Amino acid sequence: MALTESVYRDTPGGLVFTNLVDFDQLYGHRNDAAGYGRALKEFDDWLGGFVTKMRTNAYLFIAADHGCDPLYAGTDHTREYVPILAYSPAFEPGKPIGDRTTLADIGATILDVLGLSERLAGTSFRAEWEA
Repeated sequence: MALTESVYRDTPGGLVFTNLVDFDQLYGHRNDAAGYGRALKEFDDWLGGFVTKMRTNAYLFIAADHGCDPLYAGTDHTREYVPILAYSPAFEPGKPIGDRTTLADIGATILDVLGLSERLAGTSFRAEWEA
């Protein structure tokens, strides 16, 4: 997370992508609910400070690629729906983007934000988010 913040600070535009694999690899698949909780708290504490440093034209997307409940009996993926949190200092917080049919909607929204015309699978939610 410190590296993400450093790269963001030193990158005036474009895309910064971070995969926090420990949530999945170290805690979810290993049924370590306490470790998962500590990692969430650490991330939440960092996130609160990070959003205050975001440029007004920046976007932040937080999502999982699948569910992996550390309290589930077993170590496989556990949920068909995952959270998507989207934030920008330029928009009013708390607007729902609704249930999405695919995670590809995040990719489509990023293409839209970057002004790229190429379209892949997915539907941008930028217009409803900015409204």
